[in-house]
Amino acid sequence: MDGALLIGDGPIRRLGLDEGSQYQGPGFLWLHLHGRDEHDLSFLKQQRDIPDIAAGALIATETRPRCDRIEEGAIVNLRGPGDVDPADSDRLVSIRLWVRRNRVTSLSRRTLSAFADVTRLAESGKILDPGDLVAAFAREISRELDPQVAKLGDTLDDCESELESANIYRLRMTIAEIRSNAISFRRFVAPDRDALTTLAAMEVDWLEEQDRLHIREASDRFARMTEELEAVRERAALLHEQLTDLRSEQIDQRSLLISIVAFIFLPLTFITGLLGMNVEGIPYAEESWAFWGVVGFCVLVGLAVMAWFARRHWLRR
Repeated sequence: MDGALLIGDGPIRRLGLDEGSQYQGPGFLWLHLHGRDEHDLSFLKQQRDIPDIAAGALIATETRPRCDRIEEGAIVNLRGPGDVDPADSDRLVSIRLWVRRNRVTSLSRRTLSAFADVTRLAESGKILDPGDLVAAFAREISRELDPQVAKLGDTLDDCESELESANIYRLRMTIAEIRSNAISFRRFVAPDRDALTTLAAMEVDWLEEQDRLHIREASDRFARMTEELEAVRERAALLHEQLTDLRSEQIDQRSLLISIVAFIFLPLTFITGLLGMNVEGIPYAEESWAFWGVVGFCVLVGLAVMAWFARRHWLRR
């Protein structure tokens, strides 16, 4: 949605930014601005009805979810899935809203996935006031984010079931990615919950009880996702430790096997080296059975060494 959307004063219709800023009627006006558009930023700076603190919060480059009351309005920042810059470490996109009676000014620097759904709800007449709009954003953001958080837990379940049989290096990369995503989501999901809890408790006339119920429901969903992300992060750390232990155990087993083989061949190497010296006086050098005799003796020595290992229980895993 570009520009403004007017609701409650005749048919729902879209307006330009200049036309929307001049509207003084009884309807509900929603103005949306693009944080990367110089014209929209210039328009925002010219609005005298927006306090400097609220305007600064709207155009801030780095934001975190928050809800602060300013006179009879509120600045609300939320984070949700959207068009993420691959070079950016933030996994969630922000939507900033300056909310007051009969008017909401929103700004986003990147496209929020829930924005299109909220716009359709507004254009279909299901959003009638600022409280409905904020509640719709909270509801849609939590609804879209919930499956992504659940997917992290499901993927971690698969990693646990493959722990003994799968490739350790692949599992370590997968678990590291899950843990990184969980930390990135947790960074904003918990503040989303706190912001909505604060908003639901705010005493303002543009927030109806039905809106508060929807906001509390979204806050509860964010709280559940926060707990799930904490569990995913802890489980990922435990799995990483298990993989490290498993890798160390495999290395120990292979080192033991190599040591056993080397120990078996150590006396055999000594025997063959001693009998292979190019000097006079090697016993039975002219006998026809000498070669097979030495082979048999080496086999007996090797078996004796293996029997000693077995008696010491060194061949067990």
